[in-house]
Amino acid sequence: MFRFRWAVVAAWAVLAILGGIIGGQIFDRAVAVDQLSASAESMRAKARIAQVDPEGPLVIAVARDVDPHDPALVESVTAVHETLITIPGVREAKDLYTGPGGRIGADERSIMIQVELDSADPALLAEVARQLHRIRAPQVLVGGEPLAKQAFADQAVADAALGEGVALIAVAVLLIVLLRLGAVVPLAAALTSVTVTLLALTGLSGFVGVSEYTLNVVILLGLGLGLDYALLLLWRFRQERGGGASIEEALRTAVSRAGRTVLVAGGTVGVAMAGLSIFGEPLLSRMALGGAVVVVVTTLIALTLAPALIAILAPRLPTVAPAPLRFPSRFAAKRGLGGLSTGRFAAKRDGGRDSGGDGERAGVLGRLTLVAQRQPGLVAFWVTAGLVLLAVPFLGANLGNSDARSLPASAEARQLAAVVTSDYQMGRADPVSIVVESPSGGEAMRDYLNELLRLPGLLRLDLRFGVPAEGPATIVDLTPTSELAGRDLVRAVRAQPAPAPVLVGGPAAEVVDYQDSVRSNLPLVLAVLLLATGALLFAATRSLLIPLKALLLNALTLGATLGCLVVVFQWGWGEPVLGFTSWGAIDLTTPVLLFVFIFGLSTDYEVFLLSRITEEWRSRRDTDAAVLAGVLRTGPVVTTAAACLVLVFAGFALGGLIAVKEIGVGMAIAIVLDVTVVRGLLLPAVMSLLGRWNWWPTKLMAPSTSGHETITASDSPA
Repeated sequence: MFRFRWAVVAAWAVLAILGGIIGGQIFDRAVAVDQLSASAESMRAKARIAQVDPEGPLVIAVARDVDPHDPALVESVTAVHETLITIPGVREAKDLYTGPGGRIGADERSIMIQVELDSADPALLAEVARQLHRIRAPQVLVGGEPLAKQAFADQAVADAALGEGVALIAVAVLLIVLLRLGAVVPLAAALTSVTVTLLALTGLSGFVGVSEYTLNVVILLGLGLGLDYALLLLWRFRQERGGGASIEEALRTAVSRAGRTVLVAGGTVGVAMAGLSIFGEPLLSRMALGGAVVVVVTTLIALTLAPALIAILAPRLPTVAPAPLRFPSRFAAKRGLGGLSTGRFAAKRDGGRDSGGDGERAGVLGRLTLVAQRQPGLVAFWVTAGLVLLAVPFLGANLGNSDARSLPASAEARQLAAVVTSDYQMGRADPVSIVVESPSGGEAMRDYLNELLRLPGLLRLDLRFGVPAEGPATIVDLTPTSELAGRDLVRAVRAQPAPAPVLVGGPAAEVVDYQDSVRSNLPLVLAVLLLATGALLFAATRSLLIPLKALLLNALTLGATLGCLVVVFQWGWGEPVLGFTSWGAIDLTTPVLLFVFIFGLSTDYEVFLLSRITEEWRSRRDTDAAVLAGVLRTGPVVTTAAACLVLVFAGFALGGLIAVKEIGVGMAIAIVLDVTVVRGLLLPAVMSLLGRWNWWPTKLMAPSTSGHETITASDSPA
């Protein structure tokens, strides 16, 4: 690597430039991807309803603050109507003045216009919206489902660009302050990861659809993992140089040791992302594809580009001088830690070498570890109880399909949805639509409809207008009393005996189908993740208990994060700070995505820390000493990487889509909890309680025979 450093950098630079030029096309090629597979009952119902009663996409406009009987308004609406019906692709336009279908708002100060289209072609939508805005009124709001979906797609792309820009600026400032010239390595790795992945996805888009939300996932992971892995290699190189190794020796050790950790960590995140595809839903599968690509690209960059840049910059990089720490090897906290200080540890400095201000201090993580080791039982109990308490709000989570209500408050489609709900009593609860393969006029069908009327949570029942009574199928719209009642209604209808085959659809049915899909596939996903991650952690630690403990800690982090999300977004406590208006739910896909992201990134940090702790244990056979040494040696790089990740995720929390905010805020919360409370307190406490059993069933359980140990820069992976 040292010999070919310039060639490696040049090769990646070419790919990065191509990614910047060609990869940007993926933002235009991104397509909407269905959340559910075509085999889901709600999707089959949707397709069958489209056959029986083929309705086109509906654009809705509301003219507000008007007198519905004003001649000038009548003339304006009529003129727009005449123009609309001449546009190719417009099936029908309904308003108050030119035919049936027009409506006046409850306050009698607004009117509604509805335009049915042949398709949701973007050019057609834009032209129809432009014509509707020609209506002479103080305010004209134009929206509807097709325009709301388009607004989602546009906002997702805008949020990705905003998040990437803000995150890069914030991270660059932080790294330059902390690492000076060394900041070039992680920043270049992160940027190259994103651009090359976008280039790869642009090529793949010719064979498989790439959704807008996949781009958010790619940019989040590309920036986060690129920074993480490059920082790990850079830090290990600086430690080796501080120990007196030559540039080539230090680079070789960093790549062989820290590189192995990167491989394990990358494999863990890759397995977690691949787990999304097991759910079998198109949207999650596309995200799994994007995540797998970015993990492979980022890992390759960490093992090639990052070392090459380090080799080029090596003569000007500050080093981290080793700081030998002496304390009794049997220094368990219950024995007073053998006089170990929580301030700067007694250390011999390499007087002639610039440490860059990175001396071995106890720091925040070191101090937390000491606290945990003094009273491991109490710390483990109270931290676990606190995390479980944070998770409790998730028991009342309302998971819903993001609709116009989750767009930014300034979005016209959201404003229209609010007006339609308040002034026209539409959209309070979407109907449950069922299609029965039987004519509506038969006696058995009438009995069935009467049974449906008795179901709890039903507000009204309507036969779909325009479907012939003697036709092959009947479409029934059931309006529930609320959104949550709608989901119970879906299950009740599916359990109700019917005179003919029945398919149940509608937004509530889609939520139910998604939840059922996740519930049925989750055991397999968990089994794959647990086995794969357990195997990777076992390979790194040679322990069976450590992987199990890591998975339990990840579960606590996930639960606490999801509970916080409910408080912030569903309850609306975060509205003033994050600048959004709560819609009383969190997006249906957020828990699954956070499960995968948190699982992968938490295990990432687990690998960083446990690899070092394992090496320290092999040299001294004292669990508390090994844990403290591992925390001290990896603490600075883990803290720096975590700070960078929090900035990356916080950048995406500035986005307009609430679903994107949920991911950004959720990941930021998870990283803060994981690095401080979980890794700083709970992990040391649990490992202290387990003692030598941490290393079961390996031969490493044998105790040390020496009375004192010296912590130095050891030959460890991280």
